[in-house]
Amino acid sequence: MLMPMDGRLVLLHGWGANGDDLKPLGDQLARESSKTLDVVCLEAPELHPDQPGGRQWYGLFPAQWNAVPEAVDLLKAQLQDQCRSGIGMKQTVVFGFSQGGAMALDCGCSLPIAGVISCSGYPHPNWAPPAQHPPVLLMHGDEDPVVPFQAMQAIASQLQSDRCHTLPFKNGHTIPEEMVQPMLMFIERVLERL
Repeated sequence: MLMPMDGRLVLLHGWGANGDDLKPLGDQLARESSKTLDVVCLEAPELHPDQPGGRQWYGLFPAQWNAVPEAVDLLKAQLQDQCRSGIGMKQTVVFGFSQGGAMALDCGCSLPIAGVISCSGYPHPNWAPPAQHPPVLLMHGDEDPVVPFQAMQAIASQLQSDRCHTLPFKNGHTIPEEMVQPMLMFIERVLERL
């Protein structure tokens, strides 16, 4: 007999990675959570130009910002599709790393989901999150050589302070092990509100 799920965790990989990249993290979070989580690793729609097997949500070097709205709409459709299978939007947490973090913020903040986690993400140009966005956890390494640490503050300044928590860590462009516990606490807290 299948156990009923408390929520869904959707993971969005970074530029040049693919859907398998965050699977170990998703499995760890599901294993260590007190909630029963359905873990879904989505894959970006475009092939990466230089990384064999890699994907991208949109071109980055040079940045193809004009492709962002279409990429966000496509991701919204994927998330809505996922939510037709029993676990609804309000039980969904979206996690993204780097380019996936930018996508999680842009897409997730405009949907009625449980929460958004962005690690080493950045705000898209002209991003204007709604005032009533879901709770957001921002994590960023203070030695990040890829996405500047200041990106976290730029994101936070656009969000409602009572719905956004920032968590800097001592490291670079990565998801360190010590961030697993704060992520778990956030996931469990936002799913508990249901």
